[in-house]
Amino acid sequence: MRTEARVVLVDKPGCHLCDDARAVVSAVCGEMGVAWTSVSLLDDPALADRFWDQIPVVLVDGEVHDFYRVDPARLRSALSP
Repeated sequence: MRTEARVVLVDKPGCHLCDDARAVVSAVCGEMGVAWTSVSLLDDPALADRFWDQIPVVLVDGEVHDFYRVDPARLRSALSP
């Protein structure tokens, strides 16, 4: 998976925790002017193999940052210079 975004939300359709995570990621990245994107497990078999039972997963700069629930303060801190 290659992306220009600093933050990647790994999710799947119909996941309520993913919806919650999307709202947090969108708000925090919007506040901080940081690019983000989401990738569905259904579209990426490698991510599905790795993260199926941990979604949603938030990657920051390609590294796992959070899974299940996203802490806004922790995400802000990770994105701060």
